[in-house]
Amino acid sequence: MAGRKAGAYFLFNAAYTGISGNANAISELGVQQKAENGGLSVRYFVVTKKHILGGLLCLAVLALAGCFIAGSAAVPTAVRPRKLPIYCVQTDQKQAALSFDVAMEADGIPLLIDILERYGVKATFFVAGSWAEKYPQAAKALRDAGHDVENHSDDHPHMPELSKEEMLQSIRACNEKVEAATGKRPTLFRAPYGDYDDALLDVLEEMGMQCIQWDVDSLDWKDKSADQILSRVTAQTTPGSIIRFHNDAKNTSAALPGVIEALQQDGYSLVPVSRLVRKEGYSLNQEGRQIPASAPQETAELPKTTASSPA
Repeated sequence: MAGRKAGAYFLFNAAYTGISGNANAISELGVQQKAENGGLSVRYFVVTKKHILGGLLCLAVLALAGCFIAGSAAVPTAVRPRKLPIYCVQTDQKQAALSFDVAMEADGIPLLIDILERYGVKATFFVAGSWAEKYPQAAKALRDAGHDVENHSDDHPHMPELSKEEMLQSIRACNEKVEAATGKRPTLFRAPYGDYDDALLDVLEEMGMQCIQWDVDSLDWKDKSADQILSRVTAQTTPGSIIRFHNDAKNTSAALPGVIEALQQDGYSLVPVSRLVRKEGYSLNQEGRQIPASAPQETAELPKTTASSPA
């Protein structure tokens, strides 16, 4: 015990006196020295004022770095708002647009043309390029009847799964095939399955085209009955609505006359999408409603579009 006390005293005394005045002997942190005191070997570390100041400086730097990192983490990173297509239009006129997605067969086209002609309605048909190439006479018949024939991609892919270059090629190929069949190049685009992303909207913007969704889905693709389609469409349509059908769904042609009659009796004028949407001088609100530049914005909850719906 006496030896330990002597060793502890020696350590304190050496740190204080600099080991009998020899400052060089304790000039570096962590230097090990030995001293013999009554046969006891003592190992000690000596810390000078320089080391203490240096350590405090390091701690200060680390503290400042920690504050900077914590502050950076607390500041939210600016996130680019997701781009939206046009779902509907804000208008003080009682107008709505009938639209049809076309990608498969052409058998129902003559009947749809006849029904629309009977009620004096012009509609918009979004057709796939492969369809227009396979059924050019049907595409031409739509155009000759006064309907808009627009772009629905070339071969109906999920567009977000494509690269930007592939998106461009698909849209361009459809434009060329539709123009070859109808004599008019499309200016509007509807994504297959309603599946879009910012990259697709960037490509369309670069091409000078508008992306069109819908705020009223007839759900004819779910084989709803004619009465169910009629009830759903008439209940959800408001001024500026874009209504979505399919040319080859089971009960579309059976439901269409009742839908048109009900909407017309309610005072609606049914026009092509190209007449409903604005080409410029507008903004889109958070639901994809197209707002004229001079009009106050309104908000309305729109149905969520998922990639599960066909065409």
